[in-house]
Amino acid sequence: MKKVKTAGGDELSGEDIEALADEAERGYDLSKATRVMVGRPSLGGPSGVSPRVQVRVDPQLATELKARACEERRSVSEIARIALREYVDRAA
Repeated sequence: MKKVKTAGGDELSGEDIEALADEAERGYDLSKATRVMVGRPSLGGPSGVSPRVQVRVDPQLATELKARACEERRSVSEIARIALREYVDRAA
């Protein structure tokens, strides 16, 4: 029989595999399942929507932005969000 391992690296015995197969055949109560969220958390609050906005910049600005982000221990995205928020608020 081929060796089967869990995601954590533990090897499953034939008995383990049989027990899991029996459990699957009985069915699962999905009302007791917990939802696992994958990926980055939403910035859009409870709606769960965070639209992506892409911009192109000249190479020098990109280099300076990355350096500044590194100095401040922030992401480029975080700095861009702050700058855009300040710009939009000032224009209003």
